[in-house]
Amino acid sequence: MTQSEPMPPEAPLTPAEEAAVEQEVRQGVLFTTVDKMVNWARRSSLWPATFGLACCAIEMMAMSASRFDIARFGAEVFRASPRQADLMIVSGRVAKKMGPVLKRIYDQMPEPKWVIAMGACASCGGVFNNYSVLQGVDRIVPVDVYVPGCPPRPEQLIHGIMLLQEKIKRDSPTRRGLFRIPGLQRLFGPRPSTAQAGAAQAGPAPTGTRA
Repeated sequence: MTQSEPMPPEAPLTPAEEAAVEQEVRQGVLFTTVDKMVNWARRSSLWPATFGLACCAIEMMAMSASRFDIARFGAEVFRASPRQADLMIVSGRVAKKMGPVLKRIYDQMPEPKWVIAMGACASCGGVFNNYSVLQGVDRIVPVDVYVPGCPPRPEQLIHGIMLLQEKIKRDSPTRRGLFRIPGLQRLFGPRPSTAQAGAAQAGPAPTGTRA
């Protein structure tokens, strides 16, 4: 068929073909919200920073090996650069000399980012209740999940990562300004504030009263 010849008309679908198309559409089309889609992608692809402090780091390494296989939960890609990581696992005691270094690594990680305090030493200082060890990493960086133990087994750390995934699942990045779609505000207009929404529901003020 040459380009000058018209295309033949398509034959109408039979009822069986229409039912098959409708079934295929139902199986292949999903409806969701932007928050749920973004949270699904984020919790399914956590990239921890390659960062270990003490004996808990050995258990963290075992978690990523073949015996426990954290790749089942999408968190096996340890990144050497903090600019490519979104999860910091503080695995071990934090000396006061190491505190500024840890804070710098945390600041270099892009948003959104999360922190897991692995073990008693990272959570509260553990048995090192002395002048040289920080009594809890939450004094310098915010912590999302605490994993108890001295040291915790790899299964406990996997459970902590699963708890973090549940926390990410409940997040609302669009409302917190962590995710923006270009042109969305231009299409649907700015979102009214709480005061504006309340004034719209209350209606106009009565005549003779102060608004």
